Amino acid sequence: MPSRLIDKEVQIRLYADWVEVYYKGHFVERMERVRGDGEVNVNYRHVINSLVRKPGAFARYRFREQLFPTIQFRLAYDALKDWRGDRADVEYVRILHLAATTMEANVDSALSLLLEAGQPFDYGEVRELAEPKVPEAPLLTLSGQPDLKIYDGLLTGSLATAGVCG
Repeated sequence: MPSRLIDKEVQIRLYADWVEVYYKGHFVERMERVRGDGEVNVNYRHVINSLVRKPGAFARYRFREQLFPTIQFRLAYDALKDWRGDRADVEYVRILHLAATTMEANVDSALSLLLEAGQPFDYGEVRELAEPKVPEAPLLTLSGQPDLKIYDGLLTGSLATAGVCG
């Protein structure tokens, strides 16, 4: 469940295949129901903010294997361990936070490109590739002052044909 709801009273509704969480009567999330002793389903988006504040906790996180949303993320972490050593946890947590706050698919694609290149990379390079490009707004120039009488004529004409004006 989202970490912001820790120590909060929530209502849980169990169904055959899923679990729904409500807080103060409002729907929060639906999750797949996990069955069996010791089975877990951790959504990295729920814990990432805590891990960003304490990135060293990632190495000792009990459910760390659940924090690799795709194979690219797992391969990227392994590569970061080789290239960055102890700094890999911090870099990976930042990359995972980027995926949680933007588009996971864009981060996954960026990781794929960087891994394919085979060169060491860091969070900054992943962010640069994964961030959506902001389109440039076209520059518009007006020649002279607009004639507002044309606009008034449109209003008058449309109101007259609708039978509103006398």
